[in-house]
Amino acid sequence: MNEALPDVPEVRVVGLPQLTSGFDLVDRLDLPMHLKVHGPLEPMGGEQLAQLAERINLKGRGGAGFPFHKKLRSVAEAAIKRGVRPVVVVNGSEDEPACRKDTVLINRAPHLILDGALLCAEALGARTLVVGVTRESTQRSMEAALAERGLSNGRRSALRARVQRNPVRMVTGAAASLIRSIDGGPAVPPGRKVSASQNGVGGAPTLLSNAETFAQLAIAARIGPERYGNTGLYDEPGTVMLTVSGAVARPMVIEVPTGVPLRYVLQLAGAPPVPQGVLTGGYHGKWIDAATVNEAIVSRNSLDAVGGALGAGAILPITQETCPLGESLRVAQWLAEESAGQCGPCYLGLPAAARGLEDILNGGGPAALEALKQVAKNVKRRGACSHPDGSAMFIESTIKAFTDDLAAHVLGNGCGRPVEGVLPLFEGGRAPTGIPGGGESEENGPSRQKIYVDWTLCRGHGLCADILPEVFQLGADGFPTVAQAQVPRYAEAKALRAVRRCPALALRIEEDTRAQGGAPSRNLPVLSQGRGRRALGR
Repeated sequence: MNEALPDVPEVRVVGLPQLTSGFDLVDRLDLPMHLKVHGPLEPMGGEQLAQLAERINLKGRGGAGFPFHKKLRSVAEAAIKRGVRPVVVVNGSEDEPACRKDTVLINRAPHLILDGALLCAEALGARTLVVGVTRESTQRSMEAALAERGLSNGRRSALRARVQRNPVRMVTGAAASLIRSIDGGPAVPPGRKVSASQNGVGGAPTLLSNAETFAQLAIAARIGPERYGNTGLYDEPGTVMLTVSGAVARPMVIEVPTGVPLRYVLQLAGAPPVPQGVLTGGYHGKWIDAATVNEAIVSRNSLDAVGGALGAGAILPITQETCPLGESLRVAQWLAEESAGQCGPCYLGLPAAARGLEDILNGGGPAALEALKQVAKNVKRRGACSHPDGSAMFIESTIKAFTDDLAAHVLGNGCGRPVEGVLPLFEGGRAPTGIPGGGESEENGPSRQKIYVDWTLCRGHGLCADILPEVFQLGADGFPTVAQAQVPRYAEAKALRAVRRCPALALRIEEDTRAQGGAPSRNLPVLSQGRGRRALGR
């Protein structure tokens, strides 16, 4: 069984180091050592900084890959138009069990990240900087880095800077989750999709990007676009930070120039010479087979072209001796557990998808396969964040990549190979608990209340989706997409309001006696179906 990755695994570099410069000298570059290794950094104007990001084709390194120069200009334009100070947010929330590149950078080179963030803050005229983290080690390192620069969250500070610690959960890394937590709410996505560049922290235009993205910007600002472009590919210059784990002898974080063959990266980590498959981009990524590995190079465009994904920079090979569907099932079950419990397609659809994959492994036949395909299709583009989309993409990629094994399970008695657990998960398959913010908070967890739709009464007014978007979304026919749903604790008051305001009196709330092991009920009124309607009708 593959153990959970440490916060800071072995770090390697191919070619000349950029982000990892100085790692051979010290474990962590404090401010004096950082300046010795990288030198001073001159401030830049906003348009100058945007042009730099555009010339080096800098895209977000957190998974989405959005062009940084567009985000920077969008924030600047919104701030000028509205006459408000923007906010800069560094997303260092790396909560996927197979990803450690940002954690390594925050722990070992925090000032490089701060360089890029402070460049942007000064160029935009921002007076607030927040660094979002989820691990104790990254919190300590970044708080120490802010102190080394004399930055604090004091009201008299020219730039108020602080670290926001959130729970270790997959959905915490979503931009909307981080912004919501900075504003004092739970670290889960809101029910509506809003552009952070227009309406972010405190309603202000917010420049939010991944930790590695800011570090790459700091490197380019020091050496200039010409020197930066001398490394890597012409259309994707620079280096990439990758986390390589799975069936490897040496799990590691590695900095490589774009254009390096993927098979070379795998060899460095001690992967099998002919892996059965390689998961690219992490658990919201895609599988590629052994033949494709030999064609792929480390770049976003190359991996996309061969059916893979750069994503969050995680690369995970598996051996020929393990069942790929069984390995994927473990991940699918973990992804289902990581749902925020807000959107029906996610908290109902992802467990259904995991059960569907399990049905295939247990001999469910062609019917189980068709059911799984339909569930994966139905959850996409219907959530408050990208978690259901990424999870569905992973499951669809599994079905597509391992057709021989799929046929053996669907049409025969299985592939006959064991599940070795080579894809890393947190202990017990869940996120760590017992740390500040590491478990479910009272406000963040599920309540003992469930809300139900009575289809005999519902007329599709849609008011429930407006009041309680954490639970209800409307389908193409204008009706709610779920018939029953667990109510998040922080949304209990809104759930009651939705029940009271439903024009058709089609909603009711009941106590879920199976939830939380018989924990004491909270004060949300519990309505029986008949009496509740009469009471609400008065």
